[in-house]
Amino acid sequence: MKYYLIVGEASGDLHASHLMRAIQKEDAAAEFRFFGGDLMQAVGGTLVRHYKDLAYMGFIPVLLHLPTIFRNMSFCKRDITAWQPDCVILVDYPGFNLKIAKFLHKEKQRLASQTPLPAGEGQGVGPQIFYYISPKIWAWKEWRIKSIRRYVDQLFSILPFEVDFFEKKHHYPIHYVGNPTADEVRAFLQPTPNPSPREGNQVDSENPSPLPSGGDGGGSPIIALLAGSRRQEIKDNLPAMIEAAEPFADEYQLVVAGAPSIDDDFYAPFIEGKPVTLVKNQTYPLLAQATAALVTSGTATLETALFNVPQVVCYKTPVPRLVRLAFKLFIKCKYISLVNLIADREVVKELFADRFSVENIRNELRRLLPGHDARTTMLFDYRDVEKRLSADITAGTSVEPTTAAETAARLMVKSLRRA
Repeated sequence: MKYYLIVGEASGDLHASHLMRAIQKEDAAAEFRFFGGDLMQAVGGTLVRHYKDLAYMGFIPVLLHLPTIFRNMSFCKRDITAWQPDCVILVDYPGFNLKIAKFLHKEKQRLASQTPLPAGEGQGVGPQIFYYISPKIWAWKEWRIKSIRRYVDQLFSILPFEVDFFEKKHHYPIHYVGNPTADEVRAFLQPTPNPSPREGNQVDSENPSPLPSGGDGGGSPIIALLAGSRRQEIKDNLPAMIEAAEPFADEYQLVVAGAPSIDDDFYAPFIEGKPVTLVKNQTYPLLAQATAALVTSGTATLETALFNVPQVVCYKTPVPRLVRLAFKLFIKCKYISLVNLIADREVVKELFADRFSVENIRNELRRLLPGHDARTTMLFDYRDVEKRLSADITAGTSVEPTTAAETAARLMVKSLRRA
């Protein structure tokens, strides 16, 4: 069968690549065509557009790139129509993907009116529309549930608390398939040789980092700086992270985890003349050896928790007081980090909007270094986060899968075969 996937950022590329491999196990004849990235391309199929051409964040960047966004969207619609896949798999990225879902739904209606099927035969004309990694409408834009109801055939969630939101609050059935980030961290931590973040990068080889032990081992420890995967996030957050961590540079190596889609040259102005090292494509080895971390909100907060690394969540916003007011009045969730959202309480400190400052970041970082009670408390609370990720999972078959990607792939292929 033919599978068309649409991804808009680095984390989606990673999760979609695992899903594609899982689909191949279920469907040996699977063909892939996609808007995606290098990891998806390594699995096989045709890369139509790279997510680098799609990842615009913030009102001004989106406004400036509207012509490009519209061109990509128009091309995507034409490309799907021409290729005629059996299903389209949308991966997060709701601003783009929900518009594609709407288009596909209307196309299916148009085709169905031209070629009606006998009662009970198949599920209609056109591709099934699967949404893998559901849009975070519980945070804001909850009205998007209307689009999901109308245009998405099946929704696959990777966050356990989303089940209550979609099924109990909105009476929209979903599949909770487990969490791919937990799967990926677990696979990395298996007892197999893994590369050090020093290899191929200029980390101090004379002053080695501790072994992967949550950062409490011997040797010269590391403070990891994870400033996001988009240019605007890095520009906003990395300078303050570096300034906050600099006083600890005599005792710790300060290491920036470079985003795979961002060129080294972009980081140069931020780290030039600073006691900071940049490593690329080494985030997991880096976290495996870190003592503590400063992390921009996103998937990285969950990855850091699963690696058992105490963290401060930092996120700079424009007009911070206005953003704080909007968060209190309009945004319908209590937290911005996945760690706190999953735990349903404050496990990690969130310094965003008016709480974002170099001084606040530095003070919280100090509290998380070895010898402080806050560090011990956070490491203990991380256990609860991991337990919650192991909540009931929709298996869909009598054979229990081992990963979120395998669970989702079995459900998708089963649905396509039934149709």
